Amino acid sequence: MLTPDTVWFQDELQVRTEGRGTCDITRDVTALVGRSEIRTGLCHIFIRHTSASLMLCENAAVEVREDLEGLMQRIAPDGDPSYRHDDEGPDDMAAHIRTVLTDVSLQIPVSKERLLLGTWPVSYTHLRAHETEAELVCPLLLEKK
Repeated sequence: MLTPDTVWFQDELQVRTEGRGTCDITRDVTALVGRSEIRTGLCHIFIRHTSASLMLCENAAVEVREDLEGLMQRIAPDGDPSYRHDDEGPDDMAAHIRTVLTDVSLQIPVSKERLLLGTWPVSYTHLRAHETEAELVCPLLLEKK
């Protein structure tokens, strides 16, 4: 319910990667929520990138991320000769396909000034083989403290 205490807060995060893989951005998103002075609300995370994604996923066992990468390699292999788009290299079209199959945004409830994530962290997944930087936009609809 929207009340006079309901407001929007928005900030941005920069994430740098060394290449394909995942990185846990939970700490960064949690800090952003802390800066917002949020009590209760909804954190929306959107990545401005066409070859990267966001996910909530098991992070304790490295095998989970390795298995996910193996699956993606089977579904959208780098350098597939059937791809016509390869402007930025053999992993270019595969990365776009992987992005379409995953998510570029997440919505996470916030209560008592905390992300309600449960056990799983928020991971940023870079789907290209080379190093890059991505910008995440995080608007929050919230009830102030």
